[in-house]
Amino acid sequence: MKEQIEAVQRMQDYIEEHLAENITFADLAKVSLFSPWYSYRLFTQWTNQTPADYIRRLRLSRSALKLRDESCKIIDAAFELGFGSVDGYQRAFFREFGCNPREYSLNPVPLYLFTPYGVKYRVSREEKTMENVRNVFVQAIEKPERKVIVKRGVKAKDYFAYCEEVGCDVWGLLTSIRSISGEPVCMWLPQAYIRPGTSQYVQGVEVSIDYDGVIPEGFEVIELPAARYLMFKGEPFKEEEYCQAIEEIQKAVEKYDPQEIGASWDESNPRIQLEPVGSRGYIELWPIK
Repeated sequence: MKEQIEAVQRMQDYIEEHLAENITFADLAKVSLFSPWYSYRLFTQWTNQTPADYIRRLRLSRSALKLRDESCKIIDAAFELGFGSVDGYQRAFFREFGCNPREYSLNPVPLYLFTPYGVKYRVSREEKTMENVRNVFVQAIEKPERKVIVKRGVKAKDYFAYCEEVGCDVWGLLTSIRSISGEPVCMWLPQAYIRPGTSQYVQGVEVSIDYDGVIPEGFEVIELPAARYLMFKGEPFKEEEYCQAIEEIQKAVEKYDPQEIGASWDESNPRIQLEPVGSRGYIELWPIK
């Protein structure tokens, strides 16, 4: 099984690195180190979609972010992301998101973007020990008064339980909404923000306090006051070691006494988790007062 997973991950990595180029299945089979037929079978088995569908959906999602964040023409978004024609791109965009790319560029509404979870990292939750003791960096930051568009779970207290209750595609939708912090967030809500029958752990996106844009169906808005946080950031880690990276930071927080900087933990504001990204290190933000 390990060889199969690593083969699929190599194909996913190749797609990510060559997304704007012409990707053939011969290319993917070559990096998988298996035959084309077997590579196709493995990719479909582990990602639940064909390589062509995977590439198309990833290109469309990246193009949507480009249209949202850059003043670019539709033709540029189409060709730069590897589409052969503008007409084909527009049809594919509409089938995927239910709106025309030109309309979206003028009014970027929330979309369920495709999130390409690596199979190697998705199945690597077994207990491991990181190779070396790593440093944890601590920095005080300020969060402004803001709104957060959130999707609540039912009983979830962590990411894995949340995905089982809500589904992992929520992250793609949140990524499509421009955030004041540059990315979506996961939060452990204080009791005051938890509605009866809903989860402590939620995913959301921070927007300005005067945000009046579209709220996706099934989502809601909470308002948070300005607050101080301690950001705990670990060193870069191997992507498959993300569980250990999270545990490392959480153990460091347990040992940290905020009284050393004349503060105490603030239980009235949510604790924040950022997406575990190996190249930057795992990050959590804990509120202080």
